[in-house]
Amino acid sequence: MPTYEPTELLYENALESPEDVSGWELEGNAGITFPRDRMRLENTDDPETVDEPHYVFWCPKQFPDEIKIGWDFWPLQQPGLCMIFFAATGVDGEHVLDPNLDDRSGIYSQYYDGDINALHGSYFRRNHHGSPKNEIEFQTINLRKSKGFDLVQRGGDPIPGVVNANPPYRIEVVKYGPEVAFYVDGLEVFHWVDDGESYGPPLSGGSIGFRQMAPTIGEYAGLTVHAVEKND
Repeated sequence: MPTYEPTELLYENALESPEDVSGWELEGNAGITFPRDRMRLENTDDPETVDEPHYVFWCPKQFPDEIKIGWDFWPLQQPGLCMIFFAATGVDGEHVLDPNLDDRSGIYSQYYDGDINALHGSYFRRNHHGSPKNEIEFQTINLRKSKGFDLVQRGGDPIPGVVNANPPYRIEVVKYGPEVAFYVDGLEVFHWVDDGESYGPPLSGGSIGFRQMAPTIGEYAGLTVHAVEKND
């Protein structure tokens, strides 16, 4: 399997204080606090009264292709899930936060069936009671490509539930041309190559954003984005 060696540091954010996320944009409603000198995300809408009380928090910077995104993750409450959007743009190449794009409020269909393209990796997927039994017993990290709702790759999720977790977990995502690789604490969860035909042309550079589904509570720190070189 190929490896991807980091070269230039393109972006670094400790995510320790509100000042660190000045200029970031929240879609939907969420509490964004820093009680332990790391960013905590949690829903503020009541899941009993709001159908989809979920949200996305976008970094305003755009990134090129051939990068490795990394961050530390602490799961604090389940069920729900966490997700990373990357290579996100408008369908015509606009910045994902371009004001001319359709309004978005955290509802998932706005992200896979709207006017943006993106890759989205969902991890720490802890489904609610009442979900299909196989989705509760066997947790996976899923990769989807939009526009569209195409599940293009998945692998077993090595992060335990909150009760047994020993965080932080270092999560890393490589986007290199048609290739996507996902790692948790250095363990490769999957490696996918977009053939450019089954789901449309491969995506390139773009924005990154964090999404959570209520009532998950998660904390984040040490966000980095490196340029990478591929070694076969």
